[in-house]
Amino acid sequence: MKKILLVLLMLQVKAFAQNNYWQQQLSYSIDVALNDKAKTLTASETIVYRNNSPETLDFIWFHIWPNAYRDSTTALFEQLRNDTDRKKKLEKISYGSINGLAFKVNGKTAVTQPHPNPQYIDIIKLLLPQPLKPGDSVSISTPFNVQLPSYFSRSGFADGEFMVCQWYPKPAVYDRLGWHEFPYLDYGEFYGEYASYKVNISLPADYVVGATGVLQTKSELDLYKSIGAKNAANRLSKPQRYATTNKGVKTLNYFQDNVPDFAWFADKDFVIQYDTVQLKSGKVVDAFTYYHDKDSSLWNYSIDYVKDGTRHYSNWIGDYAYPVVQAIEGPKNNSSGGMEYPTITLITSPDAKKETLDAVIAHEVGHNWFMAMLGSNEREHTWQDEGMNSYFQFRYEAEKYRANSIFGTAVPPELKKKSEDDFLGIIYNAMTSIPMEPAIETPAYKFANSNDYSTVSYLKAAIWMYIIESSTSRETVDKAFHNYFDKWKFKHPQPEDMKAAFEETVGKKLDGLFGLLNKVGGFGK
Repeated sequence: MKKILLVLLMLQVKAFAQNNYWQQQLSYSIDVALNDKAKTLTASETIVYRNNSPETLDFIWFHIWPNAYRDSTTALFEQLRNDTDRKKKLEKISYGSINGLAFKVNGKTAVTQPHPNPQYIDIIKLLLPQPLKPGDSVSISTPFNVQLPSYFSRSGFADGEFMVCQWYPKPAVYDRLGWHEFPYLDYGEFYGEYASYKVNISLPADYVVGATGVLQTKSELDLYKSIGAKNAANRLSKPQRYATTNKGVKTLNYFQDNVPDFAWFADKDFVIQYDTVQLKSGKVVDAFTYYHDKDSSLWNYSIDYVKDGTRHYSNWIGDYAYPVVQAIEGPKNNSSGGMEYPTITLITSPDAKKETLDAVIAHEVGHNWFMAMLGSNEREHTWQDEGMNSYFQFRYEAEKYRANSIFGTAVPPELKKKSEDDFLGIIYNAMTSIPMEPAIETPAYKFANSNDYSTVSYLKAAIWMYIIESSTSRETVDKAFHNYFDKWKFKHPQPEDMKAAFEETVGKKLDGLFGLLNKVGGFGK
């Protein structure tokens, strides 16, 4: 009887925990101006921060990530120096930084403190003049100036293009596990509070801009759509270019709700493509791509890849929730690789083959599910983001091309004749021969090098999901992901939350399969 009562009590505690989930609520208003000659930003922001936690807060940790690029003493530079594959990024760079911070809380000057770790100059603690009680909100404002670095790790400038990422003061996530303040790293991604963003971007009028969310400046949006639709309809003709008679500065207004970050990109050289993608539910999403004008570029077909990726992931996981989806071609300097942000992704991979470019765009578009809409902690649980996304990317490649980007041209031609299921089975079997010693459930900062980080977070985690598929069925896996998505969209799921959603779908415990997340060594026989 005692055992039964204990089980019932545990179930009640679990239900109570699920029903009392909370997360902080933020809204940003940001004004930013780009000086393209000096490579600087002049900006100000106001954040309304609502404390939905059950705890009273005396301070808020802030990420000021531009300082990660400030000098060679930061955690970012230490990681790059110590990694054989990535230290070459540090050749011929220029530094970046953030300054001019002057925080006010509800109009009163507030004090900040540095992080106790001297390498973490990109984290500060904002002391609140008065405690922020549960359910209360506070207005936090500050001006700030940013010196953009040369483009070597996600943010910066190169070849006339600006990648404005990790650029504004941003509160760290506070969730049921506490504060998640951490430094910017080159491998090891992010964890952001969901927020609404109103961002006004001022810059020379001859730039084309792509940014998180929906462009609210109607005249500019109409022009992008008109030019982009013509370019999408006439792929092989000389593209129509953006042109303006305005020799001064323009201000573009953007808005997006329910996103964990905001990034923007600008270049005078961008070609625009535009179309819409209709999902099975009937929802219509605007789709844009921005790329450089080159003869016979495979980016001429980029809008198709964005649309196709959006449709596939919507069918497999749940409808794309945002009103716009976008991809941008990065600069020739591709040392940083591609990087995803909500509603928009930067692609710097070579476009030598359509299969490769299509797969990369699909993967990065897929991060709108595994990063943006399902906001897991990428720094602690990289597999919840990269691994799940890779699993679906491999399905996408197999369905469309009987190809796999991991093996590239090494895939024998005879495999092209196989069924999709047989092809994937052979591909995953081959992947198990790749050395992958660390456990999947390894935080990003604990990997010894970027090779281990990549193979384990992307490949080993995808293999693990394929093992679950083989133990159940693909239809069951898709139902489980739909259930997971429906329960945790615009929230912060932990691994145990994903496990619970899968168990609910399958109808049984999955302790053994999820226990494999802690397996050291490969999955090969």
